[in-house]
Parts: sequence; structure tokens; C-alpha cells
Amino acid sequence: MILLAISGGHILVLVVALLLLFGGKKIPELMSGLGKGMKDFKKAIKEDDDTSVESPKVTPGPDNKRAPLKE
Repeated sequence: MILLAISGGHILVLVVALLLLFGGKKIPELMSGLGKGMKDFKKAIKEDDDTSVESPKVTPGPDNKRAPLKE
């Protein structure tokens, strides 16, 4: 929803603010670090999905019956 409210003018203001805060030399380093972090995050998620094991299914039995709800 918020992405629809961002226009070209907003992006220009953000770019100018970033240049003023960090300078032209520091921004490529920041973007590189951000890209590496995203790459590592995606890799960790993929590895977690590959190694996940299905949990055993619990079948209802005499030990795990629910008590009736009281009104």
C-alpha cells in the first residue's frame, strides 16, 4: 500500500538525503553490504527449507481428548 504512494519526487528527495548523509563514496559500499546481506538471508532460508523435517502427526486418542467448553 505504501509503495503506491511513492512518486518520482519522493525518490529524488531520498537520493539527495542519502548523498548528504553518507557522501558519494560510501553509498556503493552500503549497497554492496545490503546486497550481500540479502543474498545470505535468502541462502539461509533456502537451506532451512531443504533441511526441514515434517513433524509427526498426532492422532487423537484417549490421552489427548479435549474437555467440553463451559458456557
